[in-house]
Amino acid sequence: MSGNVEMQIKDIGKRVSKLRLGHNMAQEDLAKLSGISLRTLKRLEAGENSSLETLLKVFNSLNLTERLFAIFPDTDVRPIERVKLKGRERQRASAKEKIVKASQWAWGDDEV
Repeated sequence: MSGNVEMQIKDIGKRVSKLRLGHNMAQEDLAKLSGISLRTLKRLEAGENSSLETLLKVFNSLNLTERLFAIFPDTDVRPIERVKLKGRERQRASAKEKIVKASQWAWGDDEV
């Protein structure tokens, strides 16, 4: 795990702790309401590795699920893309097109 990701996990933990305190809840109460163990909540708030499921349970208990999903862009297909796909929705990413070189020549090859 890179240092940047570790810092982000710790920052999320601190924010969860502040959100809990903003709701005037003890760790025991939030853990019980979320259906997770007290130790799991403590790990999350300490910035230790936690599961996405744990984070979602805590956000649901704090009524913050809408805020979490607000960070993801709307996945509806744009009208122009729908026309391009003839009304179908994309099921998978298409393969990248290979760029064919016109020749093997490159700058500096003609130097003597």
